[in-house]
Amino acid sequence: MSSAHSTTAIQCPIGLFERQEAKIEVLAKAINAAKTAAEKVPHARTLIEEANVLLDCASNDRTNENCGNCQSFSELRLKTANLIVKIGSSGAAH
Repeated sequence: MSSAHSTTAIQCPIGLFERQEAKIEVLAKAINAAKTAAEKVPHARTLIEEANVLLDCASNDRTNENCGNCQSFSELRLKTANLIVKIGSSGAAH
């Protein structure tokens, strides 16, 4: 069993996941700390950009389980962030 302090077991062959994960964790905390849906939107938009970095990875190897998990997590985060933007933006329209 690994003694790594990361909360994920994804081992990115190029180290991209680890770098992006650190940014995404900060954004997720900011989204959770925001009091209103509208306040969550800027953080969600940035999270979309960071998730897309992983989804657009040129080194994605479809045969590598780590890459597959990275892509799955990133797609889920992208969908969640897009939903936050949609909900948060709909309340801003007058």
